[in-house]
Amino acid sequence: MGAKSRRARLNFLFHYTDSHQGMKKIMIFDDDEDILSICTYILEGEGWQVQSNLDCVDLVSKISLFKPDVIIMDNWIPDEGGVVATREIKSVDALKRIPVIYFSANSDIETLARQAGADLVFPKPFDLDALKEIVRKAQAMKL
Repeated sequence: MGAKSRRARLNFLFHYTDSHQGMKKIMIFDDDEDILSICTYILEGEGWQVQSNLDCVDLVSKISLFKPDVIIMDNWIPDEGGVVATREIKSVDALKRIPVIYFSANSDIETLARQAGADLVFPKPFDLDALKEIVRKAQAMKL
């Protein structure tokens, strides 16, 4: 790679990372690819940088690397489930202030969210405008 092309690549990377530093970031943990696709499409349209996850493998490291402003956590997410995953997030000092929206079709979602230590509850099925609203509410909670 010549000096000119290396400089162009570094310039691109600098501007790319610089332009993405101010973006709102959200992580979604759900094992349903259709729900991930819908949520990603809607939230990207609202200006969010979205990272979708089909499981909670390496949960803490994924969150620590991405540094989201908000997390949406499904109740039935593999491997350990949303309650355990949310408790793990809330037990880490560097992550515990990130608002977690507990997301489920379970009729006992309020109790599960409380047990998990989640900040907000969002039942499935859901309205797209309600998704935007709950994410805005969670973003306003971030300390």
